Amino acid sequence: MDLKLKADFLGLWEKYFDGAEYPVAFWYSDSENGADLVEPPAGHRCVVCDLARVRKGQSLCFNAAALGCPGGKRYLGFTGALMPDFEYFLSCGIPGKLEGERYKKTPALVKEAMEHMPELKAPGAYIHFRRWDRLEETDTPEVVVFFARADVLSGLFTLANFDEPGPDGVFAPFAAGCGSIVFYPRLERRSPRPRAVLGMFDVSARPCVPADVLTFAVPLAKFERMVGNMQESFLITASWEKVRHRISGS
Repeated sequence: MDLKLKADFLGLWEKYFDGAEYPVAFWYSDSENGADLVEPPAGHRCVVCDLARVRKGQSLCFNAAALGCPGGKRYLGFTGALMPDFEYFLSCGIPGKLEGERYKKTPALVKEAMEHMPELKAPGAYIHFRRWDRLEETDTPEVVVFFARADVLSGLFTLANFDEPGPDGVFAPFAAGCGSIVFYPRLERRSPRPRAVLGMFDVSARPCVPADVLTFAVPLAKFERMVGNMQESFLITASWEKVRHRISGS
């Protein structure tokens, strides 16, 4: 972990986004590295709900056993398998057997969508989540995830597009909540032009975050550019000062 980057961001965040919560970073490793290992759940549990503790400052790590959702295990890279009848689960269901979430119109549409979805295997036995201000020199963050309200999102969105020639420096893929903060940002890391990922539109995961919060996940290489651009961007203008004042007052 580049401690100068850590300190630079904290100072600039306080200056331009005073009052907004710190982001969370994640990475993979083959050891727990001093984080609290989440215990295996008794039943279904969404990883997004567990991240509420990380947002408050607790460092957590998960292995495959700690994830209580088949989708979470797939999106975080601990399995490539889908649950049985997944195409019906995500769409219309099977009467008397399986309740459908009705997020896609037909099972065939789900199958077609999954055919175009690559598999990203976890590069370690554990995935770590730690709030930015708690990062240590030995940590190796891959993606930075903001849990943010609209005014903060407007600043992050504009900053992510500041050095881009096109209008799509940010995109919002259809995905589970954990997919929008882990899977798609990891996929973007492979790109020569990584984009930020706007997410947490998953209706099932929405109860795990405040009603007015979405996520904004940024691969580290793009995040470093964003931090480097902050002091020459719109953030130094009178227009942003009006928004910044509202952020700090809320």
